[in-house]
Amino acid sequence: MSCARLEGITVRYDTGPTVLQVDHLELVGGTTTALIGPNGSGKSTLLQVIAGLLPPRTGRVSFAGQRPARRAVAMVFQSSHVDAGLPLTVAEVVRMGRYPHRGLLGRFRAEDRESIAEAMDRVEVTDLARRQLIELSGGQRQRVLTARALAQQAEVLLLDEAHTGLDAASEVLIARAVEDERERGAIVVAATHDLAVAARADQVVLLAGRPVACGPAAEVLVPARLADAYGPGVIAPLG
Repeated sequence: MSCARLEGITVRYDTGPTVLQVDHLELVGGTTTALIGPNGSGKSTLLQVIAGLLPPRTGRVSFAGQRPARRAVAMVFQSSHVDAGLPLTVAEVVRMGRYPHRGLLGRFRAEDRESIAEAMDRVEVTDLARRQLIELSGGQRQRVLTARALAQQAEVLLLDEAHTGLDAASEVLIARAVEDERERGAIVVAATHDLAVAARADQVVLLAGRPVACGPAAEVLVPARLADAYGPGVIAPLG
């Protein structure tokens, strides 16, 4: 079973103060972990550390899987973080999900083409294959970015507010695809502001520059814990 461990992590920008500290965090395959906390609490920073996009000042992230790290992690950002003006078609964007396996100039094999086709079908963007990203709605773009991550067939799937502002159809398709990845045995980690989304996760990590609580939703999404991160009375617990 896949497993990722974070040990002794500290993150600072230049000579500024520590923005994230994680002494120990374990992520297990076949589970979903929700990251919640106020703006600036370290959710996106933690995802970038796991993805290898942001080297920590101290500590390490280790993966107990069989694939090398460059293939191990796929990440889905909000579509608003993507330059929709790039002259790329939907098919070209989804093909990028296979680059960690083949490189930019590597020849694609039958298994790559099958992974791409399956990923596009799962989030229903096959009929958009020749359209450019700039032509799509926000929900359609988010489905394309999700398809790119699915095509990678990674051990770890990271989502940074990937469900925010979606139309109902896109939200259902993406949620279903993410659940399928969890059932496949992938580690799923999702940053969210939505407590209802977090409540459905197997594990919740409440952040305020560091994990102030970690465990099942029923133990983390309670008034005392939420107040530790957001302040007293700011966030109402789920009813």
